[in-house]
Amino acid sequence: MNLQVAQAEQDAWSKRNFDNRKPYMAILGATEEIGELAHAFLKMEQGIRGKREDHEAGMKDAVGDCVIFLMDLCNQMGWNFEEIVDTTWNQVKQRDWKKNSHEGIVSSS
Repeated sequence: MNLQVAQAEQDAWSKRNFDNRKPYMAILGATEEIGELAHAFLKMEQGIRGKREDHEAGMKDAVGDCVIFLMDLCNQMGWNFEEIVDTTWNQVKQRDWKKNSHEGIVSSS
């Protein structure tokens, strides 16, 4: 999947379906999806309200929906979703919490 293409498609879809969207709506939508993810995980761990497969399917759906809402936020703010993910990942992958539990940063020397 090309994230730039996906972001452009999400923008066109959102504009076609929601003509008065605001950035806070995307933030609230992503928050709701995180809640659904947590709910499905909790019920899976408790072994109630469905089978493990059902809860996992709900969790996967929530993760996907969250990403879509975050793309929408980026579109409304004029940000490049792929660039943000790439920049952040390049920072995070340099951290080593086992070697430096305080800051996660390991000097290159």
